[in-house]
Amino acid sequence: MAEQRGTDVARAVTVSADGVPLAGDLGVPPAARGVVVFAHGSGSGRFSPRNRAVARVLDEAGLATLLLDLLTAEEEAVDLRTRHLRFDVALLGRRVIASIDWLAADPATGDLDVGCFGASTGAAAALVAAADRPDRVTAVVSRGGRPDLAGDALRRVTAPTLLIVGGHDHEVLRLNQRALAALAGPARLEIVPGATHLFEQPGALERVAVLARDWYLQHLGHDR
Repeated sequence: MAEQRGTDVARAVTVSADGVPLAGDLGVPPAARGVVVFAHGSGSGRFSPRNRAVARVLDEAGLATLLLDLLTAEEEAVDLRTRHLRFDVALLGRRVIASIDWLAADPATGDLDVGCFGASTGAAAALVAAADRPDRVTAVVSRGGRPDLAGDALRRVTAPTLLIVGGHDHEVLRLNQRALAALAGPARLEIVPGATHLFEQPGALERVAVLARDWYLQHLGHDR
């Protein structure tokens, strides 16, 4: 079923990864200059209201977006009980990589530069994917993420990376500062004053969306 999101109509898609089908929504505005893959984490999925709010801003800026469930419904049910799959960065990273490869084969997105947007543990998965697909991923943004969970992959990430953290998210801020020093490529840490982990304060999420939009517009869709 198609869904209106921003300036375009998103279509339901299925990406095969690890031998399982993953449900997603792909929105491609006219003359898109790049496509952004959303890597959700911590029990979230393609219906995350925060990530969908960011996706709308990107759509309106002429960027295609792919919001994907990185876990199947069955895996989600298991994760609700055990809470371990959301921290399986190797698994999540493989699935983000699969989505990047799928975009390369789709006629609507095959020629587009790819950006990754990761939230929480999904940020680590996005960075693992960026390290594994340096020829495709040209920008990464992390929202309240755990880039530290990407481990040694951080030293292989050459794509420009923006880490966004709430000013009151003290522990995550410390972990992001450590990850910033480990990243191989150009990187910046942006602190949203007064914001907590979920950016629930008035204007905080809007600030995240603007920062992400500007980062992608700077780094996607240019001759390399």
